[in-house]
Amino acid sequence: MKNEREQMNIVIVGHVDHGKSTVIGRLLADTGSLPSGKLEAVRETCRKSSKPFEYAFLLDALKDEQSQGITIDMARCFFKTPCRDYIIIDAPGHIEFLKNMITGASRAEAALLVIDAVEGIQENSKRHGHMVSMLGVRQVTVLVNKMDLAGYRQDVFQQLREEYSRFLSQIDVSPVSFIPVSAREGENIAVRSSKMEWYTESTVLEQLDRFSAVRQPEDKPFRFPVQDIYKFTKSNDDRRIIAGTVETGRISPGDEVLFLPSGKKSVIRSIETFNTLPKSLAGPGEATGFILSTQIYIKPGELMVRSDEPQPEVGNRFRANIFWLGRAPLVKGKEYKLKLGSARATARLAEVSNTLDASDLSFARNKQQLDCRDVGECVLETSRPLAFDQAFVNEATGRFVLIDNYEIAGGGIVLENLSNGETLLQRHIRERENHWEKGLISTELRETVNGHQAKFIVFTGRPGTGKRAVAKALEQSLFARGLNSYYLGMASIDKGLDADLGYHNDKAGERLRRLGELARIITDAGLIFITTIDDADDFDIDTLKLLNEPNEILVISTGEHGFSKFEPDFQLDPGADVHDAVREVARLLKKKEIIIEYEI
Repeated sequence: MKNEREQMNIVIVGHVDHGKSTVIGRLLADTGSLPSGKLEAVRETCRKSSKPFEYAFLLDALKDEQSQGITIDMARCFFKTPCRDYIIIDAPGHIEFLKNMITGASRAEAALLVIDAVEGIQENSKRHGHMVSMLGVRQVTVLVNKMDLAGYRQDVFQQLREEYSRFLSQIDVSPVSFIPVSAREGENIAVRSSKMEWYTESTVLEQLDRFSAVRQPEDKPFRFPVQDIYKFTKSNDDRRIIAGTVETGRISPGDEVLFLPSGKKSVIRSIETFNTLPKSLAGPGEATGFILSTQIYIKPGELMVRSDEPQPEVGNRFRANIFWLGRAPLVKGKEYKLKLGSARATARLAEVSNTLDASDLSFARNKQQLDCRDVGECVLETSRPLAFDQAFVNEATGRFVLIDNYEIAGGGIVLENLSNGETLLQRHIRERENHWEKGLISTELRETVNGHQAKFIVFTGRPGTGKRAVAKALEQSLFARGLNSYYLGMASIDKGLDADLGYHNDKAGERLRRLGELARIITDAGLIFITTIDDADDFDIDTLKLLNEPNEILVISTGEHGFSKFEPDFQLDPGADVHDAVREVARLLKKKEIIIEYEI
């Protein structure tokens, strides 16, 4: 049966001997969450060994129980309040904890930072602040512990709060609250302290209950990564089933859906499952399929969402925190494969803002690579736009993995969409144009001598629509009339330049880049350059336009195409007569004054 009580994960960190374990032990004891007889047994053990009883011993005893026959990388303690159930995550092994947090094996929705009121802010206090910041934990409370040793003085608490607040502001951490406590004496843990009447805000338990819990998957916006599209042809069955697994949210027939990053829309006609009765609702964790009311062309890797709900981000450049475990470092300029949901893309490291060594929590701002076991705040750029959420908004669509040499080498969480900034491709084109060295022949002189303008003509559409035959016939017809035309198919990019193509993760993206660079050269030479691309989408055309700048591009579509925002310059019917199609394209070239005279 479903547990109706809300649960929350809290991570607790602090410098050695600042009282972190005592805080946990006190929370367990004061909420009656210890196993029956455990408190008395620990007290008796202390009596027999002539040790003073410490609440920290409760945590050690629980760890001993957990570790019988197994290896644990972190301790989890459970307690409850009338409001909700809590899991306190104690993270003694920073490496494993950070890895698990970043890769999604565990998560913390809030953090308690424990600082000794007498010793004050230590180096580990700052390192733990960095750790919480790198993990993107937004709800943070600082516990100023051992106030009994500081005489419960308000000025001690106030000075430490001001000093630590200044430090946290530098690393973009805004604590929800500071609470003066004495964990050993139970002051301000479960009940308000009579010895610190100057403090009138929440106790630790009250603050925990005021933290906002992450919404359950069914309460979040609908997210459905498209894994595949199944098509049926037998007995005139023309259905297309969009298959995958619902990550979050719910959906029903009749709901309007949007596919991202393509931007295409449709309406759910039916929910399809194997060997079940017709369904009227699909929810989180269900592997299912959908038939749409209108047949649209989409590809695996799209993210299907409901049009009436908050939308995910779309972009190819984002800020992320990455935990790196690769044998080779994560470096700039190298291609990696990124997997986010069902989407796959080549990714490059664009920037490294700062790094945290998970083994000792040392922090650095000047490293330009991530070594093994580093956590880094970085900027990644993908070869194609992806749909994603910020991890703190929707964990399921805000986490990714990076693959290096066929091995998972790192995991990360998306923090911010940076796609409005200059991309690596745009930077390359800007630098390329700044260093472009032209000869003495002007563009106008070339047009006069050639009798036509230079142009990059791209035919696109589904395979089998006859676009290659039309493109080649256009080249032949233009050439026969003394015009400088040249056709190059995408297969030539593979075969003619395949010396190193196999070393690229994104072969399709590399073909496109090389084609665009060739177009820039050929059109600068004054030629009419013609090519064909199967199933080009908005991003493909935008990329070719950028690479061909400052020269222009002409797009001709045959039949169904993959565009949602871009409008082709001309639409040809699939399977049209080649002679007629060439004549139609020639008329378009005359209308746009690319060629002056052309007669069939």
